[in-house]
Amino acid sequence: MAMTADARSALRGATVAIIGCGGLGSNVASMLVRAGVGTLRLIDFDRVEEDNLNRQLFFRDDLGRLKTEALADTLRRITPEVALIEVVARVDAENIRGLVTGADVIVEAVDGAFDKAMIVNACATALPDVPLVTVSGLAGSGSANEIVSERIAENVYLVGDLSSDVRDGLPLFASRVMVAAAHEAHVVIRVLLGLLEP
Repeated sequence: MAMTADARSALRGATVAIIGCGGLGSNVASMLVRAGVGTLRLIDFDRVEEDNLNRQLFFRDDLGRLKTEALADTLRRITPEVALIEVVARVDAENIRGLVTGADVIVEAVDGAFDKAMIVNACATALPDVPLVTVSGLAGSGSANEIVSERIAENVYLVGDLSSDVRDGLPLFASRVMVAAAHEAHVVIRVLLGLLEP
């Protein structure tokens, strides 16, 4: 069944800021572009490395490139007309507001627990009216069915199993990372369509 004109218009007119263009962010971006989201702000400071290739939407010929640049090229191959704003920066509590300017939804897709907490706290303080989709718990080989989406505050959505962490010695498998990325992307789509429960 085809998407309604209203839904297409809502997605095409939306801007989503993705903080972190690695395993989560690159896959979230791909799904949002395929769904018809019109503008993405891709925010990352890092470059593609060989150990990224097992779970991120990059290829061997992307090695050494900025993640924002490599991802933008791939997304344009999917949908040439998508508007992509590449922001090469490390997000902190002081610059986050400027980096996500104009976003209708913010996606947190970074690795470290400290950075995740900082982004959640900074958004709650500086951008309380902008929905935030964040992740906690996607490492290891646990069942994909343990990954869930929850609305934990008025404008905060949490994806994950809430327990498994890379720092506990658990590896990141592409399959589980992509399940979490799909959850994040779908929560974003629902929010943009006015469906506020995940």
